[in-house]
Amino acid sequence: MTDRANRKVRTGVVVSDARDKTVTVEIVDSVRHPRYSKTVQRRKRLHVHDEANDAKTGDTVRVEETRPLSKTKRWRIAEIVERAR
Repeated sequence: MTDRANRKVRTGVVVSDARDKTVTVEIVDSVRHPRYSKTVQRRKRLHVHDEANDAKTGDTVRVEETRPLSKTKRWRIAEIVERAR
């Protein structure tokens, strides 16, 4: 089993593509509140490396964890799951 198989993989939506070779991806996770048992949405914004500048705002992408590429970038685009309409 290779090391890449153990990397974290997340799916999210591109919310910004203003920077060169970097996109901002928002990950939405639904979790159960421990006390009130209500489903709550937790949002996390990740700075993701996009070498070819392929991803545009609204695209659904799959990202994988990687070595630190800059001060804030620790993720890279694995694939574009769905293009924005």
